[in-house]
Amino acid sequence: ETNVGLLVEDIPGTDAYRVSGRGELHLSVLLEQMRREGFELQVSRPEVIVRNGVKGKEEPVEQVIIDIPESAIGTVIDMLTRRKGEMVDMKTENGHTRIEFTAPTRGLLGLRGDFIIETKGEGILSHSFLCYEPWKGDLPGRTRGSILSMLHGVATGYDLWKLEERGKLFIGPGTLMYEGMIIGESAKDQDMEVNVTKGKKLTNMRASGTDEATKLTPIQPMTLEQALEYISDDELVEITPINIRLRKKMLTDNERRRSRNAANS
Repeated sequence: ETNVGLLVEDIPGTDAYRVSGRGELHLSVLLEQMRREGFELQVSRPEVIVRNGVKGKEEPVEQVIIDIPESAIGTVIDMLTRRKGEMVDMKTENGHTRIEFTAPTRGLLGLRGDFIIETKGEGILSHSFLCYEPWKGDLPGRTRGSILSMLHGVATGYDLWKLEERGKLFIGPGTLMYEGMIIGESAKDQDMEVNVTKGKKLTNMRASGTDEATKLTPIQPMTLEQALEYISDDELVEITPINIRLRKKMLTDNERRRSRNAANS
């Protein structure tokens, strides 16, 4: 009643809801508010609302205005063009550059975080709805698979240390996990199931100086916005008052295999 820009609909035959809002930030604020009020929920990847026009499927396009240092021009232009952005104008003055783009709304999902990193916090990004245009084709997705926990348990530092060379980790030692939970990003393009609850096997006879020091790379916990951007279509963000986790929609390997076989048949 107080959030007039929000539309909530029941999805027939399920206990889920479809929530429509005015963009990524609007939905993120709603989810964070629900989290602080004690709700626990699972959220799928955000989708842009499209419509059927005279020339077929149409999607919303936005005007994007960027102010950046000259040193970041190449990186930012590449970032936008990979997201189907088209440069309209560029002006440079006193070491700073203003670039104007048009880009599909779905290409802007998750852009702000990458933009801040690439411009080292010195860039300004603003965008607003412009019009609907014909569908611009598929966007490049995530090129790496997920590292999945294959069972319930607590992650050990030794196993995580051994796993670091195979991908980027999202969790630290002592994290409680469950089967199908995403604990990292694989260095390869396929998902990988691992067991990081085994720990180091100790023996009665140990030679002096044979132990290897386990030094883990510090992890940077994902924000809610980063998690929503990261997940694929077969994954969910699990939001609780304490944690933000990533998981597969189907937790067991057998369920995922049956789903893939059904989709290919």
